[in-house]
Amino acid sequence: MSRVLVLNGPNLGRLGSREPDVYGAQDLSALRALLAERAVEGTEIDLRQTDDEAELIHWLYEAVDTSTPVILNPAAFTHYSYALSDAAKLVTKAGIPLIEVHISNPHAREEFRHTSVISSVATGTIAGFGFDSYVLALVALGQG
Repeated sequence: MSRVLVLNGPNLGRLGSREPDVYGAQDLSALRALLAERAVEGTEIDLRQTDDEAELIHWLYEAVDTSTPVILNPAAFTHYSYALSDAAKLVTKAGIPLIEVHISNPHAREEFRHTSVISSVATGTIAGFGFDSYVLALVALGQG
């Protein structure tokens, strides 16, 4: 069985109720169900969410230690967390794919959202397709 870590940053625990016009009306449970449905048979989807930067960093260390591919929605940490960027870089430097995803298209939003400190260390970035951004990342990892 293969495994994919699907890591979500701050405020994404409020999906479904937080700005549904931007992020949609579905919550993380719906995302978990969608990814489980779309994953290749035998792929475990380990979906997690935290508002804590340190916890997210430790989950990336776990990915390195277990050679587990990552789908990462860093949320607001995207724009300023060099600590998270350094941890993400550890993943890709270890030869483990890390796909940065965003539900909305940050480049179509406020200017401060146009900068990502994660994109330059990620294997790739997918944004603007709602929950399908995660599905496309799963496909890019060969698991969807």
